[in-house]
Amino acid sequence: MIASLEEQLKDKLKEVFGYSSFRGTQEAIIKNILDGRNTFVIMPTGAGKSLCYQLPALILDGAAIVISPLIALMKNQVDQLNAVGVNAQFLNSTLTKTEMNRVKRETLSGEVQLLYVAPESLTKEENIEFLKKANISFAAIDEAHCISEWGHDFRPEYRRIKQILAQISNMPVIALTATATPKVQIDIQKNLQMEEADIFKSSFNRENLYYEVRPKQHTKKQLVKFVKSQKGKSGIVYCLSRKKVEEIANLLQVNDVKAAPYHAGLDAAVRIKNQDDFLNEEVDVIVATIAFGMGIDKPDVRFVVHYDTPKSLEGYYQETGRAGRDGLEGNCIMFYSYNDIIKLEKFNKDKTVTERDNARVLLDEMVSYAESSLCRRKQLLHYFGESYEHDCNFCDNCLKPREKFDGEEYVQWVLRAAMETGERFNLAHLVDVVKGTPSQYVKSYGHDALSIFGKGKELEESLIKSVVRQSLLLEFLEKDIENIGVLKVTAKGKDFIVDPFAIKLSKDHEYDVEVTEEEEDAEKVPTTTKAYDEALFEMLRNLRKKVAKQMDLPPYVVFQDPSLEEMATIYPTTKDELAQINGVGMGKVAKFGKPFLETIAKYVEENDIETASDVVVKSAGQKSKIKIFIIQQIDRKVDLEEIAEAKSMAMEEIINEIEHICYSGTKLNLEYYIDQVLDEDRQDEIIDYFMNAETDSIAVALEELGDDYSEEELRLVRIKFLSEYAN
Repeated sequence: MIASLEEQLKDKLKEVFGYSSFRGTQEAIIKNILDGRNTFVIMPTGAGKSLCYQLPALILDGAAIVISPLIALMKNQVDQLNAVGVNAQFLNSTLTKTEMNRVKRETLSGEVQLLYVAPESLTKEENIEFLKKANISFAAIDEAHCISEWGHDFRPEYRRIKQILAQISNMPVIALTATATPKVQIDIQKNLQMEEADIFKSSFNRENLYYEVRPKQHTKKQLVKFVKSQKGKSGIVYCLSRKKVEEIANLLQVNDVKAAPYHAGLDAAVRIKNQDDFLNEEVDVIVATIAFGMGIDKPDVRFVVHYDTPKSLEGYYQETGRAGRDGLEGNCIMFYSYNDIIKLEKFNKDKTVTERDNARVLLDEMVSYAESSLCRRKQLLHYFGESYEHDCNFCDNCLKPREKFDGEEYVQWVLRAAMETGERFNLAHLVDVVKGTPSQYVKSYGHDALSIFGKGKELEESLIKSVVRQSLLLEFLEKDIENIGVLKVTAKGKDFIVDPFAIKLSKDHEYDVEVTEEEEDAEKVPTTTKAYDEALFEMLRNLRKKVAKQMDLPPYVVFQDPSLEEMATIYPTTKDELAQINGVGMGKVAKFGKPFLETIAKYVEENDIETASDVVVKSAGQKSKIKIFIIQQIDRKVDLEEIAEAKSMAMEEIINEIEHICYSGTKLNLEYYIDQVLDEDRQDEIIDYFMNAETDSIAVALEELGDDYSEEELRLVRIKFLSEYAN
């Protein structure tokens, strides 16, 4: 029975969605829902959350309710599902009475498999009565962070969802979110009474995203220059106000960029047109307000620019998460000035004291992220409760490291301040104690009499703040989840107080005084080596746009960029070959395949490209047959000696081929082989060398590391290093 369920899932996955295998925890989540268990999913944007409820809805009897706060996103998902033959409908304020009655009728008759409902529509008595009569399989609560007052997009109507669902039936619930700190996670579970739910938490790490913060200097000039460097690519620019959105959209338009504004103040028809133009590649750049949720489900957004600083790290993470959802290039640039923080604080002046304090904590986290010189990825993951051991080497701080200083004594002061004040206070209080600032709070608690008071009186306040933040990332301090803002000393921190050791900390950015590098240098964005035929890829993209326009669909519904890249790598010329492309499947071949096969066949003929029935390659080749053979054998964890023997090649030749594959941007997992020839410490030493070296030259590495390592060992570990950090 288990085998048949697995086969059923795999068949549906390929038939409807065009994929041959599940990603990450998708399969386990789907099986959990099919078992009727409450499920809580924390998964970053672009990791495939929607599939987790869409696929089980196709297997189970009845309709699944999907509660979503964004009308635009609902329409987007319903259109995509309808395009692949799934009966999905939505129930929200955009429907006429007649349309609403039709949706209800189809739901009651069992025709609808997924019913998307806005939370406001769910609260209406007439809709509750209708849903009581329907056969509901389960409820999916998308964007579940809206439940929490500590989430970046709190919506009061979300807090009523649980009591409304209880009135309809005792159905299983799946709650999903892409952005939830440990505090928000607990809040969601309590509100939905899902403390017993099975939790599936994926890594928040989006390896393909490059993060950079730039000072707000000559910002318009920098923005135009950056966007023009991304010619023809899709991007989003976020601004703080509607007025700024209009201004920046106009700035880009007069600079020959296909841009359009998008905010809540626009006429609904204009807003919908601008969104559709963006989805259909008539417009390259959308300029939007940070406050307005776009609900854009577009996988090939190549850059996200924050013209103004966001209100919280959750908001920033979710907005940057709209880049590179297909796993390809995604550049995230934020322009930062402390003046933005001051403006945002003014917006909060009319809120209650508690709301103001909460908003201030979120803004402080934003300041910390922007001004810190530590690895951006490490900071973001730490914020969401995930540790990241190494620097990512794919953010501005890793690529341009700041000056270091000895921090042992300063960290001790900060930890002692936390201990001596009873581990009950926030960052600002600890800074006042170490600095020796006799604030009202410090004096009222008698903390001006502590032995640690004033130890850092010679230090800048900003430096002590930085030491506290870096102590959090080093896991000497931790946040108290129950008491927001309160910092406690970890076991590791207590050990450090007793037995300190030398430690290097990084100096923060000072954007108001920092002199930027030459503008040309500042505009550099990492690029990936193309391993596919770029001329054919461009032809296929234009064809996709044309086909999509004819069928009134967004282009990515036809084929996504990774599928086009694969087509431009192995040149499929038959239906069977095209169906094997990842993300395609026979359903899409039947519906969209004919013009693509004709274009590829014509291109192959005109350019005299060699083809084979199993794999088609270009003679001057992007990926030759031998490269594909090697990739397949490495995937199967075959020893390199065996691969060399099978192809009558010397080990030197095999390593040469593997290096070519790696440098073309393909990620290879050679750990199974490297672990046999090098122990972990020796691997770490070589990786540490490459992490800090100015060049990846083997000759230089041999010189630096001496006679301890052979050339072959260094080359193998360099492949591992590049696969892990560059690809």
